[in-house]
Amino acid sequence: MPTYESVLADATRLPAGDQVRLVKTLWDSLPEDSLPPLSDEWLAEIQRRSAELDSGAVSTVSWEQVRNDALRRATNADR
Repeated sequence: MPTYESVLADATRLPAGDQVRLVKTLWDSLPEDSLPPLSDEWLAEIQRRSAELDSGAVSTVSWEQVRNDALRRATNADR
């Protein structure tokens, strides 16, 4: 049976785009009740960002745009 170390070593040799896909697949496979609680720092950051959105100080970017940008960068990193 593969060990954590052998799987990690193999995964780090994948092209960046495949690493991103692997991370997403692993993250999506976790049951929601197994995720750790948010730290006080993360909660404060969420509140700060929410206040910025509510006040109109920042604007949002669609998930499609964020995903496309990330995949483009990952694909270009492979070259």
